[in-house]
Parts: sequence; structure tokens; C-alpha cells
Amino acid sequence: MSKWLNILLIFIPLALFVEFTHGNGTLIFAASALSIVPLAGLMSRATEQLAHRLGSTVGGLLNATFGNATELIIAFLALSAGKIEVVKASIVGSILGNLLLVLGVSLLLGGFRFKEQRFSVKIAGTIASLLTISVLALLIPTIFGVTARNVDPARVVGLDRQLSDAAAVALILLYVGYLIFTLRTHSDRLASVDEADGNADGHSPQWSLPLAAGALLVATVAVGFMSELLVGSIDAATSSLGLSEFFVGLILLPVIGNAAEMAAAVTFALKNRMELTITIALGASVQIALLVAPLLVLAGVVLGKPLDLVVTPLELVAVSGAVLVVNSVVRDGETNWLEGLMLLAVYVILAFAVFFFPVK
Repeated sequence: MSKWLNILLIFIPLALFVEFTHGNGTLIFAASALSIVPLAGLMSRATEQLAHRLGSTVGGLLNATFGNATELIIAFLALSAGKIEVVKASIVGSILGNLLLVLGVSLLLGGFRFKEQRFSVKIAGTIASLLTISVLALLIPTIFGVTARNVDPARVVGLDRQLSDAAAVALILLYVGYLIFTLRTHSDRLASVDEADGNADGHSPQWSLPLAAGALLVATVAVGFMSELLVGSIDAATSSLGLSEFFVGLILLPVIGNAAEMAAAVTFALKNRMELTITIALGASVQIALLVAPLLVLAGVVLGKPLDLVVTPLELVAVSGAVLVVNSVVRDGETNWLEGLMLLAVYVILAFAVFFFPVK
């Protein structure tokens, strides 16, 4: 599947040509968005190769750092451009995209090939529990904002930001604890995943260390440049296509950023390696909640563009519902195509709701 995605690299020169010739903004948006998909896949592949070369601990740290680098880069550039609502929507959208779209497609396609697919309840349960806690921590500022308005409406905005800053620090500390737990003190919980990944498909190092490091550097720089073009053309694209920034942030940008995760998760599901599929989909959501979102909040403080974690009631219900549904799906340690279809149905309904959602 990654080979097919590489065809999209042709959109890099197209995006550059249209940008430097001051062409149509919508075309720049579409071309840069499509070009980011294979670049994100290249970053993932390079990180995987470095992990094989440098050992499990360093490899785990690399995966933790670059696992959602694409989403972080896009959101950071959007934050720098002052598109606060796009950034907030993209955080929630990335969590929902991994839980409903990535996992849903994987379970559906894997279920078509295998009647029942099984995985370790221990592995899935650990990540699902952490996901529940981390998403709750993200949603507390929203609940606080709604209730605080009844007490002192004039101070709500400032208090929201202070609470979000404090929550960001707490979430990053929780993420550090999560890394210590998975890489050091309880690394045996993921042993089955590591063994499967090392023994199947000949996943031994295929790139040299300089090649992997160079590919990661080039891909990261290219993603950054294409993301800058993408963010710069959002206004033109939303205007010509009749889309809101809310829809772009919650649906379009996460689909772009999650493309690499989806390709990997689907590939493993088709090979009946469901522990890896579950780990990719749920782990990416945990990383968004515990690392990407807090880093963006703190970056907003540094850039002078305050970002809080207060979301709309629609996003609040969507995230809470998605976490409940996913926990229900993974709690028994087996899946089928119908469960994947259910997740996708929820995502489609959400996409339509966001599309029709009235904005100011």
C-alpha cells in the first residue's frame, strides 16, 4: 500500500509550481494536501528503520517523537498563522480520525478476509484506559468553561487559558510516565507486539543508518514546507469550496495527517496482526491527547497566540462517544467487519454534522 501512496509524490512539484506562479489557491491546497500523505509515510518508514538500528528503547522514543509529527507540524503552522479554531478542531479531529476512521477501516477490511480477528486484551486494555483518562483531561476545560460562565462570565476566557496551560503540563508529565511504563518498567506488556513485528514479513533493517536518518530529515523538512503551503491556502480553499474552517480542521486535516497510520493499520489488519493495528490506532490517539495537544498549548504561549482546550459541545459529545464505542469494541479481545462498519458509520454521521454545522 505504501508503494501506491508514493505515486502521490508527483503532487510536490505541482504544488510548488502553482505556488511560485501564484496560481489557484484551491489547487495549491489540494496538491499540498495530497503530497503530505506519502511524505508522512516516508517519515514513518524512516523512523521504523532507525528503530531497528538503534534498539528498542531509542526506537520507542523515536516512534513516540515522530509518530504524529505530521499532525504537529500542520497544527503548529496553523497556530503560527493565527488559525486558532482550525488548530483546536484538528486536535479533536485527529483523535476521532484514529479511533473511528483508521480503526474502522482496518476492522472492516480485515474482517472481510478473516471471520474473527483476535488480539491481546491486556495490550488493548492498557491503551484504551489511558485514552479514556487522557481524553477526559482534555475535556475538563470545556466542562469548566461552560459551568464557570454561570459564576463569573467576565473572567471565563482568562481562566480557560490558565486551566489549559496547567492541563498541558499535567498531560506532558503523564506522557512521560506513559513512556517510562511502556519502554522500561512494563515493557513486557508489549512483548507480543514486538515479537510479531520482528518475526513477520522480514522486518529487519533494510536501510543503513545514514540513509534512514537522511530520509527522516528530508521528509520532515518537506512536510513542513508542504504544510506551510497547505495552511496558507486554507482561506482560498474554504471560500471556493464552500467549506468552513471547522470542517477543514476537524475532518480534512486529520484525514491527511492520519493517512500513514491508516495505511499501516490496514496492512497489519489484512495480515491478521490485530495487536499492531489496535496499537497504531489507539496509540496515535493517546499521543495526540498527551503530547501534541499540550505542546500546541505551550507553543501558543510562546508565540503569543493563546490556545485553550475548550471545544464545542458537538466535539465534546463526539470524542466521549468515540471513546466509549472503541472501549466496547476492544474489551473482548476480538473483532469482526460489522464492528468496523459501526465505527465508520459514526464517523460519517459526524462528518455530515460538521459539514452542516453553522459557523460565525
